[in-house]
Amino acid sequence: MQLEGKRIVLTGAAGGMGELIALALAAQGANLVLTDVNEQRLDRLVTRLGPPHVGVAADLCAEQGRATLHQVCRDLDGIDLLINAAGMSEYKLLEQQSSARLELMMTINLVVPMLLIQEMLPMLKMRPEAAIVNMGSTFGSIGHPGFATYCASKFGLRGFTESLRRELSDTRVQVYYIAPRATRTDMNSAAVVQLNEELGNTMDDPAVVVDALLQMLASKSGGDYFLGWPEKLFVRINGLLPKVVDGALGKQLTTIKRLAG
Repeated sequence: MQLEGKRIVLTGAAGGMGELIALALAAQGANLVLTDVNEQRLDRLVTRLGPPHVGVAADLCAEQGRATLHQVCRDLDGIDLLINAAGMSEYKLLEQQSSARLELMMTINLVVPMLLIQEMLPMLKMRPEAAIVNMGSTFGSIGHPGFATYCASKFGLRGFTESLRRELSDTRVQVYYIAPRATRTDMNSAAVVQLNEELGNTMDDPAVVVDALLQMLASKSGGDYFLGWPEKLFVRINGLLPKVVDGALGKQLTTIKRLAG
């Protein structure tokens, strides 16, 4: 997709990763509709970028928040691309996690993208070229101890994206799923950083993910895109020989449980 002049909705725009994505898209000449629940950080970003970019402070977990975003897009005569980048994670054993946090994570990471896409599809289908991007994770293909709810939400998002891609294969709407590995963002707690250090897991700079996103969109072909090596290999092994991954993670379980919040 040629991004210059395209109108793009980006959720989670005020987060560390979201802000970098917004800056990169703006540099490509896109017209951005930036949305986030954090109004102050969103306002700073919109001020930094200036016109023609607009911000929509909204809680997308609420029907009213999604309705507000949808109306803004209608008033702008539609959109060409929707990027679902908003998300949350929590490093806890399931027994330690509150039911409220469990439900919120599933809503933000899975239900909200599904509902937004459902609402935006009629506008996207009217464009000569359109796309949807769902930001996933390596943990959307590999179940990892200490992240059961997060993994469930991303497994669900990956399955939804695959189904939707096939459902829209007779339209002009391309559907992408991009799965970063561990990335240095403000979503990570100190315990997550320590876990990755002790297990020897590489953490990518967010710029790596942004560059991959731009390259993916330039490919003009929807699909699943996994980042990082050997994580790409582990995804394939887990799909074919899950017991091998069971054993590998089992050896790390003591460390994982010790650091879990």
